[in-house]
Amino acid sequence: MFEILKTKEPIAFMRYARPASALSLLLIALSFLGLFTKGLNWGLDFTGGTVVEVAFDQPVQLDAVRDGLVDAGLPGATVQHFGTSRELLIRLAPQADVNVQQQGEAVLTAMTGISDSAEMKRLEFVGPSIGAELAEQGGLAILVALLCILLYVGMRFEWRLASGAVLSLAHDVIITLGVFSWLRLEVDLTIVAALLTVVGYSLNDTIVVFDRVRENFRRLRSGTTADVFNEAITDTLSRTLITSATTLVVVVALFLKGGALIHGFATALLLGIGFGTYSSIYIASVWAMFLGVQREHMLPPPVEKEGADQDPLP
Repeated sequence: MFEILKTKEPIAFMRYARPASALSLLLIALSFLGLFTKGLNWGLDFTGGTVVEVAFDQPVQLDAVRDGLVDAGLPGATVQHFGTSRELLIRLAPQADVNVQQQGEAVLTAMTGISDSAEMKRLEFVGPSIGAELAEQGGLAILVALLCILLYVGMRFEWRLASGAVLSLAHDVIITLGVFSWLRLEVDLTIVAALLTVVGYSLNDTIVVFDRVRENFRRLRSGTTADVFNEAITDTLSRTLITSATTLVVVVALFLKGGALIHGFATALLLGIGFGTYSSIYIASVWAMFLGVQREHMLPPPVEKEGADQDPLP
């Protein structure tokens, strides 16, 4: 297998377990502080708002449409192509003392200033109750995913390793949400999809490390638990770096060139890839060590042979 990092001796990752754990606790505390004091900047998918579909005879530029909406007193609108480059889907946050029809007329007036061919195809209002239901379902989806992962990893690995894997996933999700809270980044349904993607990415990295940990526990006859984890992480480091680098190439491209519509999605993935790689080493592995995982826990149970409890024949 191609390796981009070769070392003669295992890297002593576990030497930094205590400072890394302190850093993680600090980040989680800051994340909870932001979530409880500032909250999340919910998008229109969760807060509700007005949806306007507008059609043109010619393709239109999204930046020109956003500038026209700002000039018309409609800032913060989410604009995207709908089907073709000649059709737009515009979502507006609800405004006090302004009904849906007035918002639709204001949008149409602004679009007419861009092109006389502008025609409103659809005007709908998404109520806050639907947004609240989406928020509840999104949170439930993440929770169910974590529970299913706990069940799967618990069946595949020893429970100390399984609990470390799930703890690392929760660590990644909490810190990502904390960053979104402090930076006031908008949270919509694409962010829920990104968080579920982060969970899957982080789990895959953790399982690769734990597979090697289990092999090393059964193969090595000497050395401490920290030595076993150091060697397992070092053995899989090239694979981790290659996977992370190739994934980052795509995500950075989405972040830089994907446009405003998926900017939050790409941001969540960037955070998740970074913290997912970190948590596989300094959350999942350190937690398993803290719980006292030993070589005896990795050995398969002895198989009792039939008749072993009988007295030998004379």
